[in-house]
Amino acid sequence: MAVVGSTGGSRRVEAAAGSRWAPLPAWRGLLRALLFALLAAGSCQGNSVERKIYIPLNKTAPCVRLLNATHQIGCQSSINGDTGVIHVVEKEEDLNWVLADGPHPPYMILLDGNLFNRRVMLQLKGTSRVSGLAVAIAKPSPPQGFSPGLKCPNSGFGVYSKDYGPQFAHCNSTVWNPVGSGLSYEDFDFPIFLLEDANETQVIKQCYQDHNVPHDGSGPEYPLCAMQLFSHMHAVTSTVTCMRRSSIQSTFSLNPEVVCDPLLDYNVWSTLQPINSSGKVDPEKEVIIVATRIDSHSFFWNVAPGAESAVSSFVTHLAAAEALHKVSDVHLLQRNIMFTFFQGETFDYIGSSRMVYDMEKDKFPLRLDNIHSFVELNQVALRNDSVLWMHTDPVSRRNESIQTQVKNLLEILSNSSVGGKVTLQEVGFSQPLPPSSFQRFLRARHIPGVVLTDHRTSFQNRYYQSMYDTPENIRMEYPEGLSPEETLEYVTNTAKVSRMLYGFLIKMNNSWFQSIIKPDIKVILGDVPQHYVAVSSPVNTTYLVQYVLANLTGTVVNLTKEECLNPEKTPHTEKEMYEYAWVQGSLDPNSTTRVPYCVRSTVRLSKALSPAFELREWGSTEYSTWTESRWKEIRARIFLVASKELEIITLVVGIAILIFSLLATYFINAKADVLFSIPRDPGAAAY
Repeated sequence: MAVVGSTGGSRRVEAAAGSRWAPLPAWRGLLRALLFALLAAGSCQGNSVERKIYIPLNKTAPCVRLLNATHQIGCQSSINGDTGVIHVVEKEEDLNWVLADGPHPPYMILLDGNLFNRRVMLQLKGTSRVSGLAVAIAKPSPPQGFSPGLKCPNSGFGVYSKDYGPQFAHCNSTVWNPVGSGLSYEDFDFPIFLLEDANETQVIKQCYQDHNVPHDGSGPEYPLCAMQLFSHMHAVTSTVTCMRRSSIQSTFSLNPEVVCDPLLDYNVWSTLQPINSSGKVDPEKEVIIVATRIDSHSFFWNVAPGAESAVSSFVTHLAAAEALHKVSDVHLLQRNIMFTFFQGETFDYIGSSRMVYDMEKDKFPLRLDNIHSFVELNQVALRNDSVLWMHTDPVSRRNESIQTQVKNLLEILSNSSVGGKVTLQEVGFSQPLPPSSFQRFLRARHIPGVVLTDHRTSFQNRYYQSMYDTPENIRMEYPEGLSPEETLEYVTNTAKVSRMLYGFLIKMNNSWFQSIIKPDIKVILGDVPQHYVAVSSPVNTTYLVQYVLANLTGTVVNLTKEECLNPEKTPHTEKEMYEYAWVQGSLDPNSTTRVPYCVRSTVRLSKALSPAFELREWGSTEYSTWTESRWKEIRARIFLVASKELEIITLVVGIAILIFSLLATYFINAKADVLFSIPRDPGAAAY
């Protein structure tokens, strides 16, 4: 006890005697504590400081890079993003400031949607004074039309070529998309983003008004409002180059870096009468294929509303499938009917070319020989006088047998429309088929077929493959003030068609779609529907077409969840003939729980990946070779930027402070034994 007490007393005496000098370890402890506190505060406040400097733009859509066998298209930023002073361009005269007069290049242009056209974009493409572009959606849609697609969609991958109907090849006789500018197929070396939120567009304009508006023809003073866009793409040159690089990486690297991915998804198909999906249909059994596409595209990534170009046709197709399944004596039909929904058709017929390839290679239950005839629904919503036009192939009709079958098919279709709300008419003159999946089947075999469209010659759709191919384009209108549920149930023609149009064009996350899908995929129900094929599969549209078709044509069966999920373990389920799905069901009226059930249908998926990637023929001219580049990050933000002079002064002062700090640290460290020495206590020497 004495030892402990004397030690404590000695420390107290030491502290009292040397109160002017604290021991060195105490100083170090204090410095460490302060440093730790500063670091902790910095890590907590870092994001806060960033939020004070930058305003993020959260509702944007980028233009990304796509590649095929020969070249690249789309846009990208530099690896660290591109920055420029914002200039608002609302009329063509405003471009003079950007291209010539403005003293603060490079510029980030906020472009009015009505000026987003080929003429303006090629001007901007040819200058180094532009670092990027943000496009505001035009409201209402440009009255003159806007289509960034090609005038001759999918040219070179249909049936017409120098060997088959050369007079029809490359739209020599009919230009299907006359307003097509080909803008989506240009290559831009700066980032281009779509502003999807009007509020964010207004924030940018306000920042411009506050800081960037020129005064009497002279440049504004700093600080200026600037924008930064990040959309660096990893793939370059062509599909051949990027797939080769990815293949080498996968072969020799433990952590391969894939730079591009093939566009892929799944086709959806079902049959009126069940067939064995694991076997082959007998050669003598004939099938009529009814087909349509379910994908669309625009200049911007995953902005593909496709109201007229895709949705109108596949919703009509779904309604027709339901109607045929409800016919009481359908089992008496001589021929089976196959309902087919192709994915990736926008990009050189990915889905249809894959199905033809699988049929030829015996990888599909049907063979080409089983096909009796082919009926395709193309763009059908913009009808004049309720007329749908029946297009046929003039080349194959030179064959007498095909001519007879086609005439018979046309007669049946015409007679079926008598007395109905829609009239079917022949085009009436020699004209090639419009861009259609049927062309890929004709490349493989002469098949009698008809393509139904709302246009006799050129497209009625002035917004083909554009962000303006929206519900308004096909004249979908709802009374104001309706809730989402009331809008879903609002009937404009037939109830089911109205609900499908609402779900596929306006709001996917609705009560009907929620009730007909599996519980484990409910995350696919986003708010705004888009119909881009993409590289991850199946995409939302594919899933929903699959489950809507199953709901409309399938049967509710009395199976438990376990039996439904494992039909192969349940007797008499005929797993080879049917597909089973345990779906969420509707909400119980008296609770918040759902009432799930089991649906049996003939709906199945088949791969929609171009055969070029199966065969590793990345430079193919026979099959689609489209790929999408990978990227690290996509984001946009605005902030205030200081003058170059102020930035240089700040840098110089910072460097000077750094050098002074290093010298001071060196001096203090060299003289530490003098500066931080502990004086001896004279009284302690006697002991």
